[in-house]
Amino acid sequence: MRNELQSIVFASNNKHKLEEVTDILKSRYKVVSLAEIGCFDDIPETSDTLEGNALLKARHVFEKYQMDCFADDTGLEVEALSGRPGVYSARYAGEGCSYEDNVKKLLAEMEGITNRRARFRTVIALIAGNQVRYFEGVINGFISTEKKGSSGFGYDPVFVPEGYNQTFAEMTAGLKNTISHRALAVSNLAKALLDVE
Repeated sequence: MRNELQSIVFASNNKHKLEEVTDILKSRYKVVSLAEIGCFDDIPETSDTLEGNALLKARHVFEKYQMDCFADDTGLEVEALSGRPGVYSARYAGEGCSYEDNVKKLLAEMEGITNRRARFRTVIALIAGNQVRYFEGVINGFISTEKKGSSGFGYDPVFVPEGYNQTFAEMTAGLKNTISHRALAVSNLAKALLDVE
């Protein structure tokens, strides 16, 4: 084990994501945000896959700042909607939309649908020492018929993970950060960073 925390750039300025990832990696790494390295670029997410968008963000930072970094992209994939919103989860209700707008659109589209199975999928692209590696985290669950809870962000108020009767937004940050898709992906990343099998 390393005695002092190494820094690694997380190619994000999303406050909620940074808090989640920092909480998961805090005993192993000092997570540095884009703002902390002076990067305020609007990095385009133009790929039609989660893997592609994660790599676009990580590569932008690595090539411009020559720093090891990782980036993520997450999608909510709803079975009855043929996997939508998927890679377009963050802008499902249109460019410049809010989390609230996205949730409203999803609930409206799911009205009257009995198959509410869904999954959250996070893909992380890590660029370290000129090598690209991917890590994935998936959690299955279902979409509730109404919003519940006030914690979390995004689709958290309507996503109930398998084996639980609470939405992500009703859970404590500690519980969510143990079981979530992002937690699983970051855990896989952490193992690789520490060369742990």
